[in-house]
Amino acid sequence: MKKVSVIIPVYNAEKYVEDAVKSVLSQTYENIEILIIDDGSPDKSIEICERFKNPKVKIIRQKNRGLAGARNTGIRHAQGDYLAFLDADDMWLPEKLEKHILHLENSSQIGISFSRSAFINEVGEDLNIYQMSKLTDIKASELLYFNPLGNGSSGVFRKEVFAAISFIDDSSGVDECCYFDTNFTMYEDIECWLRIAIQTPWQFEGIPEVLTLYRVNPKSLSSNFLAGIEHWEKLDEKVKLYAPKLIEEWKQLAMAFRMQYLAREAVRRQTGSIAVELINRSLVYNWRIIFLDPFPTVFTWIMSYLLWLVPKSIYVKMEALILQIKGSFQRHKFVQEKNASA
Repeated sequence: MKKVSVIIPVYNAEKYVEDAVKSVLSQTYENIEILIIDDGSPDKSIEICERFKNPKVKIIRQKNRGLAGARNTGIRHAQGDYLAFLDADDMWLPEKLEKHILHLENSSQIGISFSRSAFINEVGEDLNIYQMSKLTDIKASELLYFNPLGNGSSGVFRKEVFAAISFIDDSSGVDECCYFDTNFTMYEDIECWLRIAIQTPWQFEGIPEVLTLYRVNPKSLSSNFLAGIEHWEKLDEKVKLYAPKLIEEWKQLAMAFRMQYLAREAVRRQTGSIAVELINRSLVYNWRIIFLDPFPTVFTWIMSYLLWLVPKSIYVKMEALILQIKGSFQRHKFVQEKNASA
């Protein structure tokens, strides 16, 4: 049985990290190591992690270097044949690793196996809505505007994938082998996935099951959405260095999808005026998004304007009903996918 290294970056996660670690220790796939990367966390997160008296759990301490830096440290220390990342505020269902390893073992061309994710709230309650990304035939151009994994806790990787995109960085004062670019404090996942898709033969493929529980961040987007746009521009500038034709061909459509994504995040955080501004920007960048991605675009447009125009007390009731309907459609799709793959 091949080993899986589970890398959990930890910074200010004392409310959630115990549940995250427990969800890994509860996996049906038993040959694992859990690498908890203490990224200079100032709270009691690591004190909580130290209570796990289990030989599978290892704590690695470093000065704060951000999520990308913590993941790089984890990869360098990993002994497993497969690597998986779990954000400290997320959780896994017990059979997650077992199903991903089976998927990878049966598909030699697949380097990254990922799953559907269910949204949970701050206290871990199921919100009954899901991240529904494309599962197969994922192209590099699509990675410019969507994250097939959905979040940082969804994927399981062959170790060879990271070996293929490694580079030397000396920003810490010494030469280190790195994989995620520490110059990115947003979208570091997408930046890494793009290098994998463009520079290696490894393919992304998803499992049509919900195996990850993704916690919705309650922090407001109002002060961050402009930073998000700036980071997309920064990402494009880097990709242009090694794939200029890709950026030239897909930049405008990619920006339309990115604005739609940020608008959804603004709706989720109930900042109506920002949501309206972002969804309108999306249509200005490329109105064809209405036909290329009709349901999410129209849904986001409707929710943005309802949030902006309708009194909050009424909106909350309307949102609950709409999300209930959306969740029902998503669960119906799960059944169809499962039947198709049976």
